[in-house]
Amino acid sequence: MDWFSWLTPWEFSPALLACFAVGIYLFVRGQRVHKVSMARKILFWSGIVLIYLPMHTLVDYYAERMFFIHRIQHLFLHHVGPLVLMLAYPGSVMRAGLPLAWRARLRRFNHTRTGKAIIACLTNPIFVPALFVFLVIVWLIPSVQFYSMLDWRLYRLMNWSVVISGFMYWNLILDRRPAPPAAMTPGGRVISPVLTMAPQMLAGAIIAFTERDLYPLFNLCGRALDMSATTDQSIGGLTMWIPAAMAEVAGLMIALRNLMRLSALGRWGRGPVPEKVVAPSSTG
Repeated sequence: MDWFSWLTPWEFSPALLACFAVGIYLFVRGQRVHKVSMARKILFWSGIVLIYLPMHTLVDYYAERMFFIHRIQHLFLHHVGPLVLMLAYPGSVMRAGLPLAWRARLRRFNHTRTGKAIIACLTNPIFVPALFVFLVIVWLIPSVQFYSMLDWRLYRLMNWSVVISGFMYWNLILDRRPAPPAAMTPGGRVISPVLTMAPQMLAGAIIAFTERDLYPLFNLCGRALDMSATTDQSIGGLTMWIPAAMAEVAGLMIALRNLMRLSALGRWGRGPVPEKVVAPSSTG
């Protein structure tokens, strides 16, 4: 097979292409205003590739017909791709890429009651991590997985939901600021990956060591590779158990580095500076 044929979309999505095009356009345009280091540029483009390839190429065909490839696909859509892209800290650059009038409107909207409510929801330090874990587990329930793989609308909802929740989660964890203005404290950003990692590892272990076929759908659709159902399932479970956990550990280490930097700057872990005590004058 020609390697370029792998880039052919299995299910063409104009909406997906539009999202990529808008994001890339704003980032490139924003570089005229914000100075962006080469490292951030590499991270941004790497993140774009790591999300696009599993979602809009022939990889998607195999993900619909092999459980372990489906789990690798979600590993990149939920963990690796959003993590790498958010390490480029593209938000300020993309905002700078907006026309001046749009930036002013966005600023005004963010100060409205609706804007504040949306921001509070998208950055809630409890809701976002819970959603991050929920969207891993819920799509693995055998009955949910069965219908989501057969109905193209549910299938796209599944893939889009894990990408969006990945962006929301890593946006919190990788924040370099103290709290406030950051929504999550530096300590919370270190602890959160530990808490979100545990249920995913447990689910992966259960799937990997279950000896019966939990997902007969892949036999029904016809497996793309000559592999038994239990082997396919075991590799898929191990993918959740080990590589996904490693991605979370990477995020944890970055959050820990940010915490140590804030602590060295005196912006975390210290109480308010006491007022200077002035000794009374001898002349009273």
